[in-house]
Amino acid sequence: MEIFETNGWLLAIIIGVAAGWIAEQVTGRRHGILTNLIVGLLGALLGWFVADMVGIPITGWLGSLVAATGGAVVLLFLFGLIRRR
Repeated sequence: MEIFETNGWLLAIIIGVAAGWIAEQVTGRRHGILTNLIVGLLGALLGWFVADMVGIPITGWLGSLVAATGGAVVLLFLFGLIRRR
């Protein structure tokens, strides 16, 4: 597990890009890798916040990916609602 401790930022970037890409596929949007990263990282913050509020523990890279993807999907959905106006 030392690799995750020393390269936590790298793992966060990889999970962020993956979560952004998955959210992009779910919502039917098309973005670049930088947008996927930003959406994925912001989605991770939202996902962790919501999970903490309802008492769901997030553990491991898979839990992080699920939380980040869920948050990213919500962010893209909200962005779509705002953009339509």
